[in-house]
Amino acid sequence: MADETVGIVGAGIVGLAVGREITLRRPGTSVVVFEKEDSIGAHQTGHNSGVVHAGIYYAPGSLKARLCTRGRSMLREYCVERGLPYEECGKLVVAVTPGELPRLERLASLAEVNGVPGLRRLVASGITDVEPHALGLAALHSPRTAITDFVRIAEEFGRDIVSAGGEILLGRGVTAVHRERRGGLRVVAGGHAESVSRLVVCAGLHADRVGRLVSDTAEPRIVPFRGEYMRVRASKAGLVRGMIYPVPDPRYPFLGVHFTRRVGGGLEVGPNAVPAMAREGYQRWRVDPRELLRIASWPGSGRLVARHWRTGLREMRGSLSVRAYLRDARRYVPDIGPADVVRAGAGVRAQALDRDGTLVDDFRVHRLGGVTVVRNAPSPAATSSMAIAEHIVTAMGRGD
Repeated sequence: MADETVGIVGAGIVGLAVGREITLRRPGTSVVVFEKEDSIGAHQTGHNSGVVHAGIYYAPGSLKARLCTRGRSMLREYCVERGLPYEECGKLVVAVTPGELPRLERLASLAEVNGVPGLRRLVASGITDVEPHALGLAALHSPRTAITDFVRIAEEFGRDIVSAGGEILLGRGVTAVHRERRGGLRVVAGGHAESVSRLVVCAGLHADRVGRLVSDTAEPRIVPFRGEYMRVRASKAGLVRGMIYPVPDPRYPFLGVHFTRRVGGGLEVGPNAVPAMAREGYQRWRVDPRELLRIASWPGSGRLVARHWRTGLREMRGSLSVRAYLRDARRYVPDIGPADVVRAGAGVRAQALDRDGTLVDDFRVHRLGGVTVVRNAPSPAATSSMAIAEHIVTAMGRGD
């Protein structure tokens, strides 16, 4: 429909990709983005590892599998077109114990179904051909896994929106959404009110809170997990050429501590996954009592702790001790030890948790009338951002 206004809540990479897609596919539609921070990509977009995933891990037919494959291709083309950084440095997923070999084989089968380009199975001797300082019994090599700068991409999406006549309103946190009698919605943000025809909520860490403003369901609830990184000192940064990952535990949506190169240079280890004590708990000791009460009161939280408390304690021990943090990482690259790293930044993952204690793995999008709410969009959401936008805007075209 022409001459309508679509509001977007959140100026992360997914929200901006949606706004850009609307300007391309719905001529005459105005876009207005509401962002509570004073910059683009201030949260998950600006605190991730910069990895462009190739689609190895995801259940065939899931939204993650479909949209990661499509999104990686779209993102690569966009970066080439705009001169944005995109380096296919490749990734090894390494099994270091006999017990991990069946899981590695299952992972290879998933990757093949998902059409991961160029995937190879490697025996131990083949690992050192790719990563001379890595150890393992077997590995999968994904040569097309890449690294990029997602904040720069998000900023470019923002420029596309503005060039098409849209607005990005920074410092405008959404506090209320009202349905108007004659249709449409009234969005209250930063003390101002804007009328929009439709609304797309891409609020990340605040997805459940903003979802409730538009009468979305209470489930799933966002539980924040902090992911901490270590930076490898320059003297050892050359020991890893691309990326080295563990074989993930299928019980968790986290990939485990790994080695990742950055497009700006350097090598990082991480992230881990520890419960954050605040919704934006980037600092280890930041505590928000109201947030802790909110998490504790959610039935899924107790069930999650009962199932996975041992893993949680191990992750917390690694958070407090560099030596413990590197214990698992050194199974893959033993020449990088505690003296070779310094603490770097941290991100907070907006992890959705169902009432039954299940950590939501797949992307989850709710639609209610003229409102779309992205309720779970963790990794590989940045990789998939353009495909997620395409998926959402296509559904809008069907009239929701």
